[in-house]
Amino acid sequence: MNSIAKTTIFCTIPTYKYEIMANDATTTESRPFAVIATGGKQYKVSAGDTIRIEVVEGFEEGKKITFDDVLLTDDGSKTAVGAPLLSGAKVEGEVLSLGRAKKILVVKYKAKSRYHKKNGHRQPFAEVKISKI
Repeated sequence: MNSIAKTTIFCTIPTYKYEIMANDATTTESRPFAVIATGGKQYKVSAGDTIRIEVVEGFEEGKKITFDDVLLTDDGSKTAVGAPLLSGAKVEGEVLSLGRAKKILVVKYKAKSRYHKKNGHRQPFAEVKISKI
């Protein structure tokens, strides 16, 4: 009669001591930010950021735009949350460029029926520099 030997393996994981350093409040500067909604998505932005967003009708290169759908603002000491939007809050920016993203391949395939479809899609985007919150 064959017997199967049981083998036990012990694994030791080295433990490391991590030193957590507190951020010095005098050296770190909290940047004011806002959460805006555009093109069916939400973006966290602060002044000076460059973001890629969905193209909305009326975007042209070099044109100034205003986002009125502001969901949240934070200036480092005070946070304002809308229900769902903040009234009177706006974020201003400038359209730097318009473009199209890399091609995404959409493939439909059904096994055993010789059915396959291949389609490509390039999503347009606008690169926006946030100037003021």
